[in-house]
Amino acid sequence: MQFSKFGEKFNQYSGITQLMDDLNDGLRTPGAIMLGGGNPAAIPTMLDYFHQASDEMLANGELIAALANYDGPQGKDAFVKALAQLFRETYGWDISEKNISLTNGSQSGFFYLFNLLAGKQADGSHKKVLLPLAPEYIGYGDAGIDEDIFISYQPDIELLDNGLFKYHVDFEQLTVDDSIAAICASRPTNPTGNVLTDGEIHKLDKLARQHNIPLIIDNAYGLPFPNIIFADVQPFWNDNTILCMSLSKLGLPGVRCGIVIANEAITTAMTNMNGIISLAPSSVGPAYANHMIEKGDLLKLSTEVIKPFYQQKAQRAVELLQQAITDERFRIHKPEGAIFLWLWFDELPITSMALYARLKARGVLIVPGEYFFIGQEEGWDHAHQCLRMNYVQDDEMMQKGITIIAEEVAKAYAG
Repeated sequence: MQFSKFGEKFNQYSGITQLMDDLNDGLRTPGAIMLGGGNPAAIPTMLDYFHQASDEMLANGELIAALANYDGPQGKDAFVKALAQLFRETYGWDISEKNISLTNGSQSGFFYLFNLLAGKQADGSHKKVLLPLAPEYIGYGDAGIDEDIFISYQPDIELLDNGLFKYHVDFEQLTVDDSIAAICASRPTNPTGNVLTDGEIHKLDKLARQHNIPLIIDNAYGLPFPNIIFADVQPFWNDNTILCMSLSKLGLPGVRCGIVIANEAITTAMTNMNGIISLAPSSVGPAYANHMIEKGDLLKLSTEVIKPFYQQKAQRAVELLQQAITDERFRIHKPEGAIFLWLWFDELPITSMALYARLKARGVLIVPGEYFFIGQEEGWDHAHQCLRMNYVQDDEMMQKGITIIAEEVAKAYAG
């Protein structure tokens, strides 16, 4: 069988495919220690809430209506209108329902956006998405229909007290010219838990406006929901910003609902692409989220339940890691948000891919750092010294996994 050029491109076994395969295999494997994938925690309060919401929505017909009917290609009208009103009232943004388009998960949304803006242009030129710093989200890497649509830069590394460090955008390195179609950054960052400062965001916005290109902010973990963000920063949006959100980290990854907030030219394009590619986005997630807005629970639960749960889990995971791994070459990126810790083993004599394989053989699933350095033109030792660790497991499983990580890292350094 002969595949098309598109078929050959997307028939590759990519980093994001490996991550999701590991997640699926781990869930089916008794005793597997799941420190890899991005599945959110099963927060008891949230599970109880969704159970109660399901009962109410089943009783009043909302759930059956969502299951039994198509929405339009923009997404559920009631949710889109309620969300626009929420942002107007909460932040004073000049936004209406015309500025919002839903997708079948944020991964689909980014596929649409990257290929809408980057790659081969109508005039024959080739444009790229600028990632201001790497590491960045693994799911971006293979999302281009055309090859080579990303360029990224190494960050400044600030060494902090207590075995922590933090990445910053190195603005002196950044080059924005006619080959750049958009600037894109996640905030908080998956995989590192880094949060771009308000100053960094404003500088990126200024750069984008100067070059008449959009600034894309991946806000899957950010403000105002699910609010898994521990740094003291402000949400950001304007008519040159494409803000991408998700319902997954509320605890609803299975409903596959992404949210794109942008100017009307972008949201109209996203809506048209929805119609062609998938008819319409899923109705179930927006029905739940609309229910939460109507009850006044969406922001309240994000602030009072979800954020403190993850913040406590992150602090506990750092404690367990630092107790288990005392080598001075080991550092953790300052946990400022998202549901991961980024572990740096300086001078590691094996690659993080090799360390991943050793850990997987012992039943610990984690993600090697190499996959996250997207768009790098030169090799960098640091890219082979890091692991992404999901910290949502209970303390007992996390302790077991960390003990095995400590043992394998010690063997690697000794060897």
